[in-house]
Amino acid sequence: MAKKEMEVVKGLDLNRYMGRWYEIASFPSRFQPKNGENTRATYTLKDDGTVNVLNETWSDGKRGYIEGTAYKADTNSDEAKLKVKFYVPPFLPIIPVVGDYWVLYLDDDYGYALIGQPSRKYLWILCRQTHMDEEIYNQLVQRAKDEGYDVSKLHKTPQSDPPPEGEGPSDTKGIWWFKSILGK
Repeated sequence: MAKKEMEVVKGLDLNRYMGRWYEIASFPSRFQPKNGENTRATYTLKDDGTVNVLNETWSDGKRGYIEGTAYKADTNSDEAKLKVKFYVPPFLPIIPVVGDYWVLYLDDDYGYALIGQPSRKYLWILCRQTHMDEEIYNQLVQRAKDEGYDVSKLHKTPQSDPPPEGEGPSDTKGIWWFKSILGK
């Protein structure tokens, strides 16, 4: 049986969506360290209408990060289907990697969101706070399951309270990126 097209948010207000989002849970990916914690994304609207994306995670006490750009996949659509482009490796940005970023659910107050993409290989539960009410979390998990995701792969992301401020010591050599490629 073919999977149905996922429903996505319509009429996303990019200005309201900007700011910091904390990763509550996600499918593990080779793009993030396996022992990452305090993972977060900060979105900033640029003058040209694209979005600056700063993804950060802490691993072994060091901050790993990558910056990229998000933009509407179809400027004539009101669906929240975005493309995100990063250059890898982050310390020598030469290879563009483009992925889908679909907002599958967003509460009315823009306080939490469910993010996915058409292959259903990646899934994120994001929140403006470092922790989320368990009932809301379970509702988002159920919504993901209803959209055809194998939610057994969801991994909760450890978050400190309060979260790390500033940048902290950085992994300036991009070692986390190489480790992630090797599956470490």
